[in-house]
Amino acid sequence: MQQGSRRVGGVVRRGSRLHPAQIVVAGFAGTILIGTAVLMLPNARLGPGGASFFEALFTATSAVCVTGLIIVDTPEYWSLFGQIVILLLIQIGGFGIMTFASVIGLAVVRKMSLRSKLTAAAEIKSMGLSDVKGLVLGVVRISLVVELVVAVLLAARFALGYEEPLARAIWLGVFHSVSSFNNAGFALFSNSLIPFVDDPFICLPICAATILGGLGFPVIMQLRKHFTSPISWSMNTRIVVVGTITLLVSGTVYLTAVEWNNPATLGALTWPAKLLAGFTQSVQARTAGFNSIDTSMMDPASWLGTDVLMFIGGGPAGTAGGIKITTFAVLFFILVTEIRGEVAVNVFGKRLSRAVHRQAITIILLAVGVVTISTVALMLMSDISMDRLLFEVVSAFATVGLSTGITAQLPIAGQIILILLMFIGRLGPITLASALALRERPVPYEFPKERPILG
Repeated sequence: MQQGSRRVGGVVRRGSRLHPAQIVVAGFAGTILIGTAVLMLPNARLGPGGASFFEALFTATSAVCVTGLIIVDTPEYWSLFGQIVILLLIQIGGFGIMTFASVIGLAVVRKMSLRSKLTAAAEIKSMGLSDVKGLVLGVVRISLVVELVVAVLLAARFALGYEEPLARAIWLGVFHSVSSFNNAGFALFSNSLIPFVDDPFICLPICAATILGGLGFPVIMQLRKHFTSPISWSMNTRIVVVGTITLLVSGTVYLTAVEWNNPATLGALTWPAKLLAGFTQSVQARTAGFNSIDTSMMDPASWLGTDVLMFIGGGPAGTAGGIKITTFAVLFFILVTEIRGEVAVNVFGKRLSRAVHRQAITIILLAVGVVTISTVALMLMSDISMDRLLFEVVSAFATVGLSTGITAQLPIAGQIILILLMFIGRLGPITLASALALRERPVPYEFPKERPILG
């Protein structure tokens, strides 16, 4: 926390300023509360009366944290006004609260204060302040371009392929485009993408938007400039690209193979539709949360495989959740280095800083701890099987939104745990990484070395 001072009546009083990471947390919490209040308005809900405080809070948290878990059916419960509010919350949460505020500031005064740069940098993982303004504007341009293109494709398909009225087709296109690029997973169909399981003109644009959003804005910006020259890619870009391709392919193969003969999921589909559904499910497990097959009817082995995909998540500084591909990759390369008996951890011709080792291990251990404690807590308050509860917890923590259908069945205390998990999952990696980096300080002495017996 940074210290400041001010003079009051001739007396200098020391005060404190919030750290940028704390401002980000406060911004997200404030936006959730505002969204909750708006969703409680009577015209936000279909039918008489407004939504209850808890229904609005859960929905607002899920939208701002771009998760997609719901306790009420989005198209059946919320009015058009309520759906628009949810869409705005998704967009603001996907941009990042401080990034969104910086955009507003740039639009009004055409410049950014140092405090705005600090808070935006904490949120978008900028390595310096000089490029923050360009990154913020780049985030906006990329988001709007991708969302516009995908919205046009989806609207055309809904209008021409499903004979939806033009206004309805446009709204469906816009909503699902924003929801998919921001990895939110909210859908305007009660059964998500299940009606379109074999339709590549619906599934593939949504998957493309999900993948792009999950790469992270720094990676997208670098690929836009140096797509044909991988030698110019940073270590972060190489890890995210290679990791994304590896997880998408392995996830598709695994889920398709396990579910191939399951009559409740892929069994009744043609083989091209099975491949499309397997690919879609693999993509959506990377923190988006749409589903084109009935997740509740999947084999428990598929749930476990999806848990792994959800936990890893997507790239940093984007709309994806999870511990991030880079964090998992760092731990993987540390493991490989130790097995080989080497000293330095080298990745794509570059050596990793030891501080990165510690940060990655800390993030993963804390994430495992949060998931374990939350799962045990839910087991103590419900009689639902552990595999379903674990799936729900990982989905909330990784801000995915996939569910085996138990969200609304959980007691209020259990749903409060999910709210906290969504909030921690969306903000935890940001604040933790910032805190770890800023807490690093030289120590003027060292203790004697000693090794415990391991293994």
